[in-house]
Amino acid sequence: QAADLSKPIDKRIYKGTQPTCHDFNHLTATAESVSLLVGFSAGQVQLIDPIKKETSKLFNEERLIDKSRVTCVKWVPGSESLFLVAHSSGNMYLYNVEHTCGTTAPHYQLLKQGESFAVHTCKSKSTRNPLLKWTVGEGALNEFAFSPDGKFLACVSQDGFLRVFNFDSVELHGTMKSYFGGLLCVCWSPDGKYIVTGGEDDLVTVWSFVDCRVIARGHGHKSWVSVVAFDPYTTSVEESDPMEFSGSDEDFQDLHFGRDRANSTQSRLSKRNSTDSRPVSVTYRFGSVGQDTQLCLWDLTEDILFPHQPLSRARTHTNVMNATSPPSGSGGTNPGSNGNSITTPGNSVPPPLPRSNSLPHSAVSNAGSKSSVMDGAIASGVSKFATLSLHDRKERHHEKDHKRNHSMGHISSKSSDKLNLVTKTKTDPAKTLGTPLCPRMEDVPLLEPLICKKIAHERLTVLIFLEDCIVTACQEGFICTWARPGKV
Repeated sequence: QAADLSKPIDKRIYKGTQPTCHDFNHLTATAESVSLLVGFSAGQVQLIDPIKKETSKLFNEERLIDKSRVTCVKWVPGSESLFLVAHSSGNMYLYNVEHTCGTTAPHYQLLKQGESFAVHTCKSKSTRNPLLKWTVGEGALNEFAFSPDGKFLACVSQDGFLRVFNFDSVELHGTMKSYFGGLLCVCWSPDGKYIVTGGEDDLVTVWSFVDCRVIARGHGHKSWVSVVAFDPYTTSVEESDPMEFSGSDEDFQDLHFGRDRANSTQSRLSKRNSTDSRPVSVTYRFGSVGQDTQLCLWDLTEDILFPHQPLSRARTHTNVMNATSPPSGSGGTNPGSNGNSITTPGNSVPPPLPRSNSLPHSAVSNAGSKSSVMDGAIASGVSKFATLSLHDRKERHHEKDHKRNHSMGHISSKSSDKLNLVTKTKTDPAKTLGTPLCPRMEDVPLLEPLICKKIAHERLTVLIFLEDCIVTACQEGFICTWARPGKV
């Protein structure tokens, strides 16, 4: 039956609270029924079925579990009944749709504690929601995302940290710190090897899951980045070896809660142990939208992913930033990085960092003149940006936190000593800068966007890649679909 495009399938108006986020359960969805979770600004979560109108359940109705705004809600991959909810309080809760929330505030018992996180179980005579309470970092937990195989959970917080957990065994796998300000969004690559984050430093940051380190930053937005998303349809990885399963042999039996593993093709993350087994050709495409009303598309290519290896194809580097050898302290390893140090053995000075000009094959001849001008402009912008590091010593004396959010365009060396963290955190930003947690700008390759286009009048809030189009939406309520080339 053809859909009537003049009216919506379902419409609900809420008073005194606004919907802030939602998630469909793709596992249980059919043509007749779909489970939709909606989070609200006052802390409640509603389960509705827009097709079968009569189905509806409300969780945290009395706001006894958490009174703060719901920032992110997601079904647990491979589960029909479990879902995870994050709040601006910095807490996350695991719910089961079959259980009730109880008429009193929950009592918790510590299950596991680690660096800047704690997980509690809910203790009560009969099983009730929430099953678990996670406390992560300082300040609001802005977004989280499950890895494609459902085993790992990446969280980004207002304290500027990305934290990646093993979801079942509740263990911290690795962390990363933003250049400054909070991190607002996070996304996994389709093969689970890379995580991209965006936030209040106007940058997109690419983090390697295997090596637990930042491998590139992208500068194209002029304001906060609100959504990052990988495009699974143009991301191409041609393997030279057959796919193999990765993951350690420990069995994750701590916390199953009876959910099934998603045995999809996505979950077959292939190992990259040696240089021989690295893929023949790799291009990851991802996009970002921000408060500057711009859509940026980025390509992550071999010259960035494997900088220490000869290139398999002729590639062009438009501009090579002067790379100095990293500070002596930065060769250390991150906890959980399997001992991969930042500098490669036998290379006292790393090779100059490639600046990806994002042309996947050979450069177009007429792009030369344009790119050199662009590079000059961006390089000067970045050198201005990199001067922040000179002011570290000053910053240590300013223990007061200024609640100031600077957009990157306005940073000059004068304002940099005012740049303290937005929220009070235990880590002094000056101490993390220049460490593997947050490398300096000149220590990692800088990506330039393949395209950067203003596509709205109001800040952008949604970016979804579909097979035949890209969907964006903005604060004004306009939802746009953009046809892919050749798919009109």
